[in-house]
Amino acid sequence: MSRVAVVTGGTRGIGAAISKALKAAGYAVAANYAGNDEAANGFTAETGIRVYKWDVSSYEACAAGLAQVEKDLGPVDIVVNNAGITRDGFFHKMSANQWNAVINTNLNSLFNMCRPVIEGMRNRNFGRIVCISSINGQKGQVGQANYSAAKAGEFGFVKAVAQENASKGITVNAIAPGYIGTEMVRAIDPVVLEKRILPLIPTGRLGEPEEIARCVLFLVADEAGFITGSTLSANGGQYMA
Repeated sequence: MSRVAVVTGGTRGIGAAISKALKAAGYAVAANYAGNDEAANGFTAETGIRVYKWDVSSYEACAAGLAQVEKDLGPVDIVVNNAGITRDGFFHKMSANQWNAVINTNLNSLFNMCRPVIEGMRNRNFGRIVCISSINGQKGQVGQANYSAAKAGEFGFVKAVAQENASKGITVNAIAPGYIGTEMVRAIDPVVLEKRILPLIPTGRLGEPEEIARCVLFLVADEAGFITGSTLSANGGQYMA
């Protein structure tokens, strides 16, 4: 029986690449999404991957959504925490709503997604949790105090939960992508991209979503059981922690 993997934000961008790669590798995949029904339905039509709509910032919604996944596909073995939002602005002008929205979706979602399944993983002596953090959680970014704080918090979560569950066959790791060629990044003004962003990247190019997906495949494999509490940076050499 295939291992069951849940990918949050799994129907677009990096998440879509992760969902597709996991399916191609033989996993039973559930792709979570927040609100874009048209994109989610198109994703299912293209890939055959089941999609599930819920808000990762709500514990109750995550618990109910994960229960439905387990009913449909079986016990959840793998959680890829990929969902994230931005509400950028200088900190001295940032509203409480901007702060809380990003913290709730990007950081609190880790608890919301992992707490309902961690006991089952412990009972089965197997689990893989991968958190898609960011280079900006490692180095910070102007205009993103909320996002950088949330993404930095993911590293602490990974290290603590990894230690607690290592003896139960559960690994917990982070991936910190740099600039990846998603729809959002490619929408940046080409002049800004060419003159201000690419010169910061030693490889001279954006990463591809599929490159992040390959990092996930490596970390969730049965054979990766000795790697836990780690961060895999995939940023083209832009930042070396």
